[in-house]
Amino acid sequence: MGEFKASCLKGCAMAGLGTFNLWACGCSHVHTDIRHGRESLAEAIRQSESGGEQGGPPFDWDIMLHLGDLSGQQDSPQDEHGEEVVRQFAAVERHQRENIYNLLGNHDASCPDEPTQWWFRKWVDPMGLNPDVSGVHSDRRPFPTSGTWERYTISIGNMLILMLGDRNDGGPPAGRAERGGYPAGKVTRETFEWWKDTVEANPSKIIVTCHHHMLRETTVASGPWEGVKGNYHGWFDEEHHPELPPGAPVGASHLYFVGDEPDSSAFTDYLQEHPGAVDLWLGGHTHTHPDDTYGGRSHIEQKWGVTFINVAALTKYHVMSKAVPMSRLLSFEKGSDVVTVRCYLHTDDYAPQGWYDKAQREAPLRTAFCPCPAN
Repeated sequence: MGEFKASCLKGCAMAGLGTFNLWACGCSHVHTDIRHGRESLAEAIRQSESGGEQGGPPFDWDIMLHLGDLSGQQDSPQDEHGEEVVRQFAAVERHQRENIYNLLGNHDASCPDEPTQWWFRKWVDPMGLNPDVSGVHSDRRPFPTSGTWERYTISIGNMLILMLGDRNDGGPPAGRAERGGYPAGKVTRETFEWWKDTVEANPSKIIVTCHHHMLRETTVASGPWEGVKGNYHGWFDEEHHPELPPGAPVGASHLYFVGDEPDSSAFTDYLQEHPGAVDLWLGGHTHTHPDDTYGGRSHIEQKWGVTFINVAALTKYHVMSKAVPMSRLLSFEKGSDVVTVRCYLHTDDYAPQGWYDKAQREAPLRTAFCPCPAN
């Protein structure tokens, strides 16, 4: 067990605080699945609270992190798509909307002739600036946030979650055009500098970084051109992502741009030079089954002292050949420097609905978790 103050144990016990369960999911692609009669987001929420119709058990969670791609549109999402997302979030009964925290994915992005990320800011609204539309009230958040729609933190005891929004907007080669979003990940240079400064300002915290994409060559299908179907390169690859038009960047499956710099190594260089600077990196973007090791890497890998976890997708119909609806539950036990990561299958298409024990892992933390609000 890592360092853990006796006063924290006493304080947590007095406050009734114990195991903290973080439910991580993404890529619900609501509008793709609803065209097939499936409520990808609402169904997962109902299963978590009441169990699934195919036998999957309910499970406890304190917060849910949705890591992008609520939209299933290939063009930019519009108001009617926002209304459907809000309707499906309203499936919560034992939690409230504010227990769910969101960041941007590449399918949630605005087009070049639209206000920057207007749809996400209006309908998903992580900072609760438009509660009459989004239903998000910042004063009801169970754990405080600090920042903006593009980059913000969530504080939970001695754990700090850094939410980095994808900036797949502004037009090709990084952003969307008439065809839809190129799938390579992007953050602004300002977001990277904010991330670095926040990490360095909190050396004693458990740091969890979240982005829609994984970093290059960290988890399944996150290498150059991995998991992309395309014949204009003279070859066909497996279809984790659909065929891309000419001009699409090589980093279709990972965080590729920092600012306007393509194939940026800003994050990887920092982590190589500061091993263990963060504890966990959570992302998604790649739709696949829980045993996939395309590129020689699984969904959970360790590199540079960081545990990288690809939570995959809730969708069943967006890239149908690969999508297996699933998510991850991360359980942090007070006083423990290990987090348990479990995989939940939301349908029985691949294996029985519910916990997929073969995919369960444990990941080390630099310090023992303490949920005490005083931290």
